[in-house]
Amino acid sequence: MPTDRPTAAELVSAVKQHLQDNVVPVMEGQPAFHLRVAINALAIVERTMADGETMNRAELERLRVLLGEDGNLIDLNRRLSAQIEAGEMGEQKDTLLTHLRRTALDKLQLANPRYLIPRD
Repeated sequence: MPTDRPTAAELVSAVKQHLQDNVVPVMEGQPAFHLRVAINALAIVERTMADGETMNRAELERLRVLLGEDGNLIDLNRRLSAQIEAGEMGEQKDTLLTHLRRTALDKLQLANPRYLIPRD
């Protein structure tokens, strides 16, 4: 990966900040909504660039342990889905639920960390 500055993460952050600080205040209506959607997408990209690979590695390791197999993330998720659909995960219910909860929490953390804040 190139080591030049600005990094890809810095560029994404700068674009997002520029849009928030300089463009959002002068927009209204549907274009303002679309701009907020774009800013949220950039925030997802930022979080994914920062934490996505770590989350993927952790998910892959959980899948390897759960299935007792090696493979890539996509293939192991397909195998897990097939085993769940076939009713073959009953004996590993607790481990399966722990894995699914952790994976869901990681995906929510990337999509929008505010989803994880308890509400009254």
